[in-house]
Amino acid sequence: MNTKVIDSKKTGHEFDDLPKDVILKGNCIDMMKGLPARSVDLIFADPPYNLQLNGDLHRPNNTKVDAVDDEWDKFDSLAAYDQFTREWLSAARRILKDDGAIWVIGSYHNVFRLGVALQDMGFWVLNDIIWTKTNPMPNFRGRRFCNAHETMIWASKSKDSKYCFNYEAMKAMNDELQMRSDWTMPICSGGERLKGDDGKKAHPTQKPEALLHRVIMSTTDMGDLVLDPFFGTGTTGAVAKKLGRHFIGIEQEDDYIRHAKQRLDGITFNDDSTIIKPVNKRKQPRVPFGQLIEHGLLEPGTVLFDHNRRYTARVRADGHLIARNPQGQQRGSIHQVGAALQGAPSCNGWTFWHFEKAGRAVSIDNLRQELRQELYSSDSA
Repeated sequence: MNTKVIDSKKTGHEFDDLPKDVILKGNCIDMMKGLPARSVDLIFADPPYNLQLNGDLHRPNNTKVDAVDDEWDKFDSLAAYDQFTREWLSAARRILKDDGAIWVIGSYHNVFRLGVALQDMGFWVLNDIIWTKTNPMPNFRGRRFCNAHETMIWASKSKDSKYCFNYEAMKAMNDELQMRSDWTMPICSGGERLKGDDGKKAHPTQKPEALLHRVIMSTTDMGDLVLDPFFGTGTTGAVAKKLGRHFIGIEQEDDYIRHAKQRLDGITFNDDSTIIKPVNKRKQPRVPFGQLIEHGLLEPGTVLFDHNRRYTARVRADGHLIARNPQGQQRGSIHQVGAALQGAPSCNGWTFWHFEKAGRAVSIDNLRQELRQELYSSDSA
């Protein structure tokens, strides 16, 4: 299906129904004001950097650097930039669902101002992500360090928001290790970089799809609506469409819209949810440890141990564990005993405890997944 472009000059800014999978042509503040309140699940914003360039930048061989010198990145003062930032963030906050979240990306020129504005307006900062570029532009004048990263701020609408985070999906993408807040990947280049008819970059700050894939996969579910108020050539929309999310892109430059529409129209969504939908263990049905014993997956008296075999405990028939440490006998849940033996404030017993099977240490979480599949799969009815 072709992507629809809605021109605010022809249709106005007010929308009776929430548009989806569209590009809205116009000023981002005006267009967001016309959308229904609390209607968007996630916002990804790549606002102007306000680079404040003074003159052209040249390489040592005297060739001109294709830098960000477009009119949309120029502001009269820092005060003018701050006012613009607060206006678009205010409009964004109104349309964001109460359990929604926002990502903003910037460089050292603007990210600190963005962070202050976010916190002043009541957003709750969850992480700052450092995108380390493997192929950054050198500092040709040799007067500063090579600027090899950008910062992304991930924030929920409020401290109490029940925001989406697909922890297991991120862990799976990182070879089963917890995903860190430093992401290393190249800038957009090669065949992914869109070019104009003159062979030059279609957009000076086109972001790599890999970056948006990680953002959208980690903080949205299938069918969620992602809005990008600075759509450019449509990277956010392209990745959202591939991952089964809806999108709204807002852009006012005709040339960018043309490239974005052509790009989006060439994407066919694979609607196989078994491929696209991330695993979220927190949303899976709860299986108490005692049910493993009730269903014969663990026998009373079974000895459990941690991965390094430093601690042991025995399974009781009532689903508690019993163990000894220098403080005496410990009895309680798999979490309580695991924490007590380590002298730790808490413990995830499902990942801490293992049992012996055919000479191998197997996590009890494997038994939980096995029982969950048996009890709650559609085939078991």
